[in-house]
Amino acid sequence: QVQLVESGGGLVQAGGSLRLSCAASGQPFSSYAIGWFRQAPGKEREFVAAISRRASTTDYADSVKGRFTISRDNAKNTVYLQMNSLKPEDTGVYYCAGDSLYRNLRSPAYWGQGTQVTVSS
Repeated sequence: QVQLVESGGGLVQAGGSLRLSCAASGQPFSSYAIGWFRQAPGKEREFVAAISRRASTTDYADSVKGRFTISRDNAKNTVYLQMNSLKPEDTGVYYCAGDSLYRNLRSPAYWGQGTQVTVSS
């Protein structure tokens, strides 16, 4: 089992940047593929980005391609989501989630508690 804790959220103006972190504890971090999801008020949670256990594979939602970058540092047990050129529609609670299988990341087993990102226009 792995425990996940997000940080780095906050309030930023449109066009600005934020970097979210997902820190893990428990089982060896390199055993888990990690994904980022977000949920806007009144909307369903949606997939944002994913990274495989050794960072050989990444995937992004079309809405964030070219603006967001997911990366990981297994030595630090941390996954990052660098968010640039933020838009008001990027506002929401961002969650990181993990699963031992990359293909399960659309419905992962483990979730963090979330961090709020608010982008003002």
